[in-house]
Amino acid sequence: MPYVLTVDRHDNRGGPGRGTGVLGRLTDGVPTVLPFERTAGEEFQGVLADPAVVVDVVLRLVREGGWSIGVGAGPVQTPLPDSARAGAGPAYLSARRAVDAAKPRSVRLAVRGAVPPDAGDAQAVLSALAVVVQRRSAPAWEAIELVRAGRTQADAAAALGVSRQAVGQRLAAGLWELERELRPTAARLLTRAAG
Repeated sequence: MPYVLTVDRHDNRGGPGRGTGVLGRLTDGVPTVLPFERTAGEEFQGVLADPAVVVDVVLRLVREGGWSIGVGAGPVQTPLPDSARAGAGPAYLSARRAVDAAKPRSVRLAVRGAVPPDAGDAQAVLSALAVVVQRRSAPAWEAIELVRAGRTQADAAAALGVSRQAVGQRLAAGLWELERELRPTAARLLTRAAG
């Protein structure tokens, strides 16, 4: 079941055209059904198949800051067009409603889907993850990025020039273990929200 992400800039950080850089980063290396593309102004949209990738993209955008993120979970009309912005169906409508609902929220993300209670649960878990990501310090990010890339804590400590204990403290302060536990939960809830 596909997921439509509609993303719109909600502030002016980074100046005009900031979306071009984000769009380029999402186009490179993110597996999509239909690639992300600009729809209007600083808004862009893409279609993904894997709920775990949806979680990853949402958290990348939250970390980037300045975006309202709408996730639509549900069916799309087939056959799919060549362009994400030319698509139609319930997931597209849900993504539009979600990005509009995200704009006044403090975490600036919302989920709408074929099964509203599960979409609400997915939104709650993604919102909790967003708060974790938004509050994470630069030192915690350094340690997390190394460990996420497959390095041991000892290797990360050597790369950062700190003790293994300091890496452990950074991971704990950054709530890395909580993020690892909540990511699959969010993905499962997105699957259920899609119906």
